[in-house]
Amino acid sequence: MTAGAIAGVMEHCVMYPLDSVKTRMQSLAPTAIREGISGTFFRMVRTEGLLRPVRGMSAMVVGAGPSHALYFSSYEYVKDSLKRNIATTKYHVAIHGVSGCIATLLHDAIMTPAEVVKQRLQMLNSPYKSVMHCILRVYKTEGMAAFFRSYTTQLTMNVPFQSIHFMVYEFMQKVTNKEGIYNPTAHMFSGAVAGAFAAAVTTPLDVCKTLLNTQQVGATSGLLQAIKTVYRLGGSKAYFRGMQARIMYQMPSTAICWSTYEFFKYLMGVTRLEDSVRRTMPVLAESDTSKYDQITNNININSNNDKIALKPRELPAMSSTGLYSSLTFNTMHTQDSSFTRRKDSVILDITHT
Repeated sequence: MTAGAIAGVMEHCVMYPLDSVKTRMQSLAPTAIREGISGTFFRMVRTEGLLRPVRGMSAMVVGAGPSHALYFSSYEYVKDSLKRNIATTKYHVAIHGVSGCIATLLHDAIMTPAEVVKQRLQMLNSPYKSVMHCILRVYKTEGMAAFFRSYTTQLTMNVPFQSIHFMVYEFMQKVTNKEGIYNPTAHMFSGAVAGAFAAAVTTPLDVCKTLLNTQQVGATSGLLQAIKTVYRLGGSKAYFRGMQARIMYQMPSTAICWSTYEFFKYLMGVTRLEDSVRRTMPVLAESDTSKYDQITNNININSNNDKIALKPRELPAMSSTGLYSSLTFNTMHTQDSSFTRRKDSVILDITHT
């Protein structure tokens, strides 16, 4: 949970300026200026101040910590539980998808109110002065329901997003990190590919979510109405507004999130424990005969008379100077070590001299 919380905060804080740009580009307001990513960013800085792209970040810090802690811990728990009960590996892709869906339900319950506050502060000409001012004003004027107006849309978007995200990430891990060990490069690359693919597929739903979160009045109250409103205001192209910014945001953010999560798992010993168990656990489908071969190399079996003949090997002499100091004995093997009568229960035939 600690690793997940740190990963979530890092993900949202580092990429927050680009998230602000994406929100502006998805705006359906008639007065919104249509520019590219760099044009939107520099216009925000030039006309509204240097810190404008990071306005509302504190809301994400408060929301991302606990939501990602539940997100990763529930994903790992459900995934491990299902894999323990399902022996075959052909269902692992489905297991990753189901685990991602369950994790998303808990994650979005916390993140949806934080997203509402964040996006209202990110909008052009936002009337809110701070995070607390936004929370209190929305609660007084629109009620508690305003914070969860986009929850169903958020789930509709994030359930397929996270399912695709986790399935692609686990698949890429099998390609780039076949040993299953801590590999920062593999974690970052797999996270970036998973985030980009999932972001591109779910961009239309993200546009609808932005509309529901940023409207000042509750004229649009559900996903179906949001889909109709987006089409009415911008046509079919409006569903893909900000897709490039969304992909550019998700690629590094998911790479940062997964690499941070895996790093703190490794730092706290979770990955090292899993690796040590994996290395020491025997593979049932294979048998290690190396030690057996070393033993049998020193034994000659005579198939004619069914006798075992040990190769001669001299052991070091042993002496005692304690209570039996008067006794000195040597232990050695002789060439005449055939023992048909005792071969079932005795390994070595020792002759004392």
